[in-house]
Amino acid sequence: MSRNRRAGIHSAMPGPVIVPHADAAVAGFEAGYRMGWRDGACEAVLRHTAMPVARRRNVRAIYVPQGFQAIDEGVTHALRETVKELHVVPAERMAEQAMLIRPDLVFVLNGLHVFPDNHFEQIDTIRAAGIRTVIWFADDPYVTEDTVKVAPHYNTVLTHELSTIPLYQSLGCSDVHYMPLAVHPALFKPFSVAHAYRSDVCFIGQAFWNRVELFDALAEQLVGLKVFIAGGLWERLASYDRLKRFIRQGWLPVEESIQYYNGARIVINMHRTTEAGLDNKNTYQYPGRSINPRTYEIAACGTLQLTDIRDDLIQHYQPGIELDTFQSAQELGEKIRFYLANEELRSAIAVKGLARTLREHTYMSRMEQVMQALGYFN
Repeated sequence: MSRNRRAGIHSAMPGPVIVPHADAAVAGFEAGYRMGWRDGACEAVLRHTAMPVARRRNVRAIYVPQGFQAIDEGVTHALRETVKELHVVPAERMAEQAMLIRPDLVFVLNGLHVFPDNHFEQIDTIRAAGIRTVIWFADDPYVTEDTVKVAPHYNTVLTHELSTIPLYQSLGCSDVHYMPLAVHPALFKPFSVAHAYRSDVCFIGQAFWNRVELFDALAEQLVGLKVFIAGGLWERLASYDRLKRFIRQGWLPVEESIQYYNGARIVINMHRTTEAGLDNKNTYQYPGRSINPRTYEIAACGTLQLTDIRDDLIQHYQPGIELDTFQSAQELGEKIRFYLANEELRSAIAVKGLARTLREHTYMSRMEQVMQALGYFN
């Protein structure tokens, strides 16, 4: 059965119900009703969904953050509940602290961008002291020119990207695991927001060229809606003059992103292109086969997500049931119109996506998988 049929979409899709001269109070009541139904359904999910409980291991660990707030906070919180003793240490001091603390494990997120020039020297020192070193790559496959230099220095390599597992194995890394990312539900969660954060359609992210192409193709359909777009490089749009009133240029703080996710009726998730060039350091040309952390974060806010398709998506969510997908700008435009006109279905899918996320895709559940992959069963 096609995705369109599963979602109940047919060829003669109705557009959103728009009454040009409707009384403002009636429109406000309708918006309030929509948000109230959604808030109540999300609250029920939060109350009744069985979330994973940490199983503490007899492990002393150091965690070295990358500086990705949403991931670092989630991993730190989950590790505190999963190991006997945790120390969060900055990258420039990891060898010094490892020699003092003598942990069982040094767990590093990503190891790129802000890490010091003596990163490899520090890790080699830690490893030579008999302390296990683990790196979890969160930027694959976009920076493989850098990660191929990092990976061989670690005992264990975790990557959220399916396509790069053979790459690290080919470098002589003997312990490589596929480890998807997740969400920190203390940050990304459903709640009511002020009117200023509400939209029909929301997208937050950099204007990589594939995203530019998509939004240029959608421009005609977006102009009649309330749209919010945030991120850098959106002046690349051919339709920039037409869409600029919707665009907030530059980086958006995580806390504000969460407000906009909660206020949107639909959030678009478009993975970035993987081609080597100005936007990527992927001369190895590894494809993107795995979903990004935004997939989990949007779902955790109880908002309908329309996402492009990655190979591992169906391992984590059911398209048409817990989120929905698109393969072209035309299909995306059709689904936007359909879901804006079918409020109950839109909300039901969003709520099911929230429940799946809380059951399976929090950093607490992911740390359980990490510990098992590392062989820490007790």
